[in-house]
Order: sequence, then C-alpha cells, then structure tokens
Amino acid sequence: MNQERLLVAELIRQVLISRLCVREAVLKFPRDTEDKSIHAAYHALVHYEADEDLRARDEVYRDEQDDYLEYIAHILESGEDLPDNIIKNYEKYYETANIPHQNNTKGFLHSFFRYLNIK
Repeated sequence: MNQERLLVAELIRQVLISRLCVREAVLKFPRDTEDKSIHAAYHALVHYEADEDLRARDEVYRDEQDDYLEYIAHILESGEDLPDNIIKNYEKYYETANIPHQNNTKGFLHSFFRYLNIK
C-alpha cells in the first residue's frame, strides 16, 4: 500500500471533520512527490479552502464538495490513481502542486530550480 496516498487520504478526512485546517494539512503532505494523484488532491484541498465563502452560502455546493473530497480520499486510500479527468482538470491550470520541499539540499535545489522555472 502506498503510504503517501494513505497519509493524504487521512489528511483530507481530518480537514472534513474539522480536526485540521487546510493549511495544516497541506504542510503535512509528502514532500517532493511526483505522484499526480497527490498533486490533484493538494489542489482540491486548496480549492476547498478558497471556496469557504461559497460553502457558507450554498449548502448543496458544500455537500457536493465534501463528497468530492471524500471520494478523492477513498480512491487514494485504496491505492489507486485518481481518474484521469480529475488529474487533467487540475493540470490544465497548474503544472505541479506547490507542495513544500524537503528541508535538505535536494529540497533546496528543487525549490530553487522551480523558482527559476527550470525542470
């Protein structure tokens, strides 16, 4: 079982039950991962937080968004890749997720090259 995906599934659920705020959750995401499913989950959580006002006004939207995040958590927990349409939906706006890097030389270089827009 992929431990990174299990961790992200648990973080999503902790946000949904208000045990963690989104910021705390994304800071606990696996560092320097290339897993596109985890990148998509990251973006889904960021959008969850960005939609806070809309969620407060629209109960149906809030319930649908909660179900969507629970679906993502379930898929990750099962070890499967998220469906391509979910991954591609985020990739058309974001090349990668802004997940924090490791606190070591490799992480520093990764951040530095991203800043320079070098792959």
